[in-house]
Amino acid sequence: MNLIFMLEEPSMRFFIDGFIHRILPDGVHVQYLVHEGKQDLDKSIPRKLRAWRMPNSYFVIVRDKDAEEPLVLKKRLSDMCVANDRPESLVRIAVHHLESWVLGDFSAIALAFNKPNLKALGANRKYRNPDNLANASEEISRIIPGYQKVSGAREVSKYIDPDNNSSSSFNVFVSGVKTLVATYHV
Repeated sequence: MNLIFMLEEPSMRFFIDGFIHRILPDGVHVQYLVHEGKQDLDKSIPRKLRAWRMPNSYFVIVRDKDAEEPLVLKKRLSDMCVANDRPESLVRIAVHHLESWVLGDFSAIALAFNKPNLKALGANRKYRNPDNLANASEEISRIIPGYQKVSGAREVSKYIDPDNNSSSSFNVFVSGVKTLVATYHV
């Protein structure tokens, strides 16, 4: 089985790559198609879905919510998949941004940056559901001064516990990938 992740930015690739193999069974090959923002990703979806000829390939499209309504965005992207003969494609939305997924695991943040005291922040009411934070990027920069999207995503993902994250949209992503693989992996 080939799992093709279509992503809007490099930081998402490094984040997913750091943990995805821990939730996939043997025999699942992962490939990343990284784009230069949401507009580049949106334009690329129809072309890539139509042109992809490798058998036993399944697409996972991941995009930040940004200012869009998540269900409307997901439907629009899912409709693109259906219109381009890939109805089995998985569309997942990071609410609001990738940094919400990072903030969903304070144990991973504490380990990645060697700051054990940060682990306790996860119990703070403000961070119980990081998807509610419209400014997750600013929050993580406040917690980890000098935080960089790509290097931060790479470091934190090494320690992410895919079964213990307080971000609802992260959990929907993990569950969706597991279901897709269980359905189509031979």
